[in-house]
Amino acid sequence: LSLLLEATLLRLASGSHHPFYNGFYYNHIMNDKGNGQEKVVSFNGVRLVVETPKDPVYSSSGANVTLPCHYHYEPDIEAKRKIRIKWSKLRDDYTKEQDVLVAIGKTYMAFGDFRGRAHLHQTGRREASLVISDVRLQDDGKYRCEVIDGLEDERDVVDLRLQGIVFPYQPPRGQYRLNFHEAEQVCQEQGAILATFNQLFQAWSEGLDWCNAGWLADGTVQYPIRQPRKPCGGVHLAPGIRSYGPRHRHLHRFDAFCFSSALKGEVFYLDRPAGMTLEEAKQSCQDVGAEIARVGQLYSAWKFLGLDRCDAGWLADGSIRYPIAKPRANCGPAEPGVRSFGFPSKGRFGVFCYKER
Repeated sequence: LSLLLEATLLRLASGSHHPFYNGFYYNHIMNDKGNGQEKVVSFNGVRLVVETPKDPVYSSSGANVTLPCHYHYEPDIEAKRKIRIKWSKLRDDYTKEQDVLVAIGKTYMAFGDFRGRAHLHQTGRREASLVISDVRLQDDGKYRCEVIDGLEDERDVVDLRLQGIVFPYQPPRGQYRLNFHEAEQVCQEQGAILATFNQLFQAWSEGLDWCNAGWLADGTVQYPIRQPRKPCGGVHLAPGIRSYGPRHRHLHRFDAFCFSSALKGEVFYLDRPAGMTLEEAKQSCQDVGAEIARVGQLYSAWKFLGLDRCDAGWLADGSIRYPIAKPRANCGPAEPGVRSFGFPSKGRFGVFCYKER
């Protein structure tokens, strides 16, 4: 019986196109008038309704989150029914999906990166909510809850958004040196991922203004402008996200926009009277049971923990930066932010370390 259930679950998960055959039925058919409108096929005059929150659900990296999904019948029926549930993660353009979890009764199966992290929350009557534990940066996005009852198949979408920060990144080699795959790599090395357009737009709405174009997760190249100016698309264009559109992922080279979320641990500063080289800085962090902080960790500590330090320090990529939450004299510009001294080939500085809680 368990093998049969597993085979059925796998078959249910395989449907990835819309409209699609999911092993049971088609839910919508064309009406008799042939005018392109659909009509819903209901069983015995009873309609299945699936409901999810219209507002986004917010979480952060490392947390546990529940994506609510409930279903009911119109008119209501009391009899218990054998329900099949499928959760999928969607792309922003809805052209592709990733199987997350499928369930029949109390038997369920999670897939891919969600294996061991996803399960159903069914404490309430007719509940099909999804629980994701140890949330990862890649979990940000839209999820579809699909409930199947015989000839009825209804679904709705939940938007999971991670509380995070977008930051532009240039490697030590300088401006516009990264193809798409290298941009993905440098963001990962800094404890982040390539930002999505929605994340960049949110950062722009919160004040991000950056004139250098950078890769996004969908392979497009864009940049956010709050104050229009001649080198950044012209003074006559309205503020907004400037776009170069999709670029060749191997041949074209730009900077990167990375996305990092809240931290499980803390970032703190160490120094010596004579300062430290980069290698000495790495060792100093290890000596106190920590590691040298990455750029994404410093931005997250500044954004979410209010880290404020007017002392420059090494980071893992060999850059020198410092976070200012409360601008003041001799600490850079009048706006809060993470200041950068670039990638010095020599010099002695303090260091920012990161330690898990």
